[in-house]
Amino acid sequence: MNGCFEGVGLRCLFKGVSMAAPKPPKYLLAFDFDETIINENSDDSIIRAAPGQALPEHIRQTFRDGFYNEYMQRVFEYLGDQGVKMLNYKTVYENIPLSPGMPELFQFLSKNQDQFEIILLSDANMFGIECTLRAAGVYSLFRKIFSNPSGFDKRGYLTLGPYHTHKCPQCPANMCKRKILTEYLMERAQEGAEFESIFYVGDGANDFCPSVALTSTDIAFPRKGYPMHQMTQEMEKKQPRAFQASVVPWDSAVEVCRYLQELLKRKC
Repeated sequence: MNGCFEGVGLRCLFKGVSMAAPKPPKYLLAFDFDETIINENSDDSIIRAAPGQALPEHIRQTFRDGFYNEYMQRVFEYLGDQGVKMLNYKTVYENIPLSPGMPELFQFLSKNQDQFEIILLSDANMFGIECTLRAAGVYSLFRKIFSNPSGFDKRGYLTLGPYHTHKCPQCPANMCKRKILTEYLMERAQEGAEFESIFYVGDGANDFCPSVALTSTDIAFPRKGYPMHQMTQEMEKKQPRAFQASVVPWDSAVEVCRYLQELLKRKC
């Protein structure tokens, strides 16, 4: 995985960093958004705001693998041309359903905020994510949200940009979640935070990239039957024990919740 700290565990990068006095152990819980927190791909959901709830063929034909962010920039430009405004987007984003069991997981996390530092890494867009999380009443649970910048220009069009640039050949051009997670852990280490374990809840191929860097003390929670799960299974077949983190697949986020509940019980 060239360009993504190949073969180096996330914590190994931070040895030698001078830290402040140690704090009580905390867990870092990282979420994906599309088809993880919510039960849809929000970029597909937003087409419900389009005339006829469909995109014309000439727009769909511009999609290129690995350049989805650029494609969505064209989609939002088209929707703006069709008169789609902020309120239209907001209505769609606020009504996207959460994945099964996700309300129960968030309820548990809201009662145990002293145990979990929660972040979100998503290749969607900041405006849509904030709308959805605020409507669900869980926005305040997240210490930080990493996603593509978005906002409304003078025309009232929703605009979108890339999150960053990177050299990882496995990830889309605008975002490598492994790079984001690595940089976040470095930043938190410099601030004196030391995590006992990292938990990563996701579904997509771009969630597999950061999960490969997890260590034996960490847990990957891939959604069953989705690319992240399939890729972990394929790696285990081809390179046994190369994937260091424990793998706990889920159909319902209640399964994630139960695992974390049991973890806290064992630590009492």
